[in-house]
Amino acid sequence: MVTITLAVPEELKVKMDGFPEMNWSEVARQAFMQKVVDLEFLKRFKEKSTFTDDDALRLGKTVNKSLSKRLRKMAR
Repeated sequence: MVTITLAVPEELKVKMDGFPEMNWSEVARQAFMQKVVDLEFLKRFKEKSTFTDDDALRLGKTVNKSLSKRLRKMAR
């Protein structure tokens, strides 16, 4: 197994130290594994997709307009 070193903010380290029963290395391994699984899924999904950047922009504009309309109705 390979060893890596992580830097975390001091405030986080203090909070982590409040849970000495936790195996933080295992928590990190699981988080890394889940992220890799998620990224692999997205990569496979993207490879099969015919969705273009223009399609994404068009869909985003439609969603933004719809959401804006809904929020305006709620603000009344």
